[in-house]
Amino acid sequence: MMKTCFTLLLCLLISLAKAQTSDYSKYSYEEYIHNGDTLRYRMLTPLHYDIHKKYPLIVFLHGSGERGRDNAAQLTHGGALFLQDTIREKYPAFVIFPQLPYDSTWGPITRTESGRMFPPDAPPTVPGRLVGELVDSLNKTGKIETKKVYIGGLSLGGMGTFDLLARYPQKWAAGFPICGAGAVENAKKFKAIPVWIFHGGADPVVPVQGSRDYYEALKKLKAEVKYSEYPGVGHNSWDNAFAEPDLVPWLLSHKRK
Repeated sequence: MMKTCFTLLLCLLISLAKAQTSDYSKYSYEEYIHNGDTLRYRMLTPLHYDIHKKYPLIVFLHGSGERGRDNAAQLTHGGALFLQDTIREKYPAFVIFPQLPYDSTWGPITRTESGRMFPPDAPPTVPGRLVGELVDSLNKTGKIETKKVYIGGLSLGGMGTFDLLARYPQKWAAGFPICGAGAVENAKKFKAIPVWIFHGGADPVVPVQGSRDYYEALKKLKAEVKYSEYPGVGHNSWDNAFAEPDLVPWLLSHKRK
């Protein structure tokens, strides 16, 4: 009896894994190449796509654990959110998940004995620059509602979200950094962009104080900012953020001024 139950459970897990793989196959495999540099990314096309319509664009930046060359790992966290039937039906949009190469970052980070430093005036990293260029390229296709382009990310991608919000404020309608950090002095550069910040109160990897500092800085600048801190939650606060029923509706309610 126990062996039969185990076999059934194993079959169920395998079928669930296959279903997830099948779902992720809805994200097409893409590459953006410019001046010899390559950015691999996956793209989800809006449900019931109509060539005569324009759609919002959501850019999501993954964390350090999903770096590589497979153009697949970056969907591990967040990929399923945008595949939900209710999300796709109510909020049709293009969604892209770019992938960092190994040992690279979305924004400039200097590591010291005391931790991470975020030089406020450093030039963009190659992947960060390519993300900006990719957005420009997609905006020129005529398929994108260019005033409804959004950016979010988790961990290393949360850091990248803060960096790219400040670096290219003219591109974004709203942003949602999750368990991120960055050069807080650059908050003034994106004070006109609505931001929803998420962090776990017990994060042992990226200290929560970084998000708190951004929240306080943006509040002082009278920016439209929301902050959700989850007491006792560690680094995986993205699970809490993705479970927020208002996240996608809030995001797509904004339009760049």
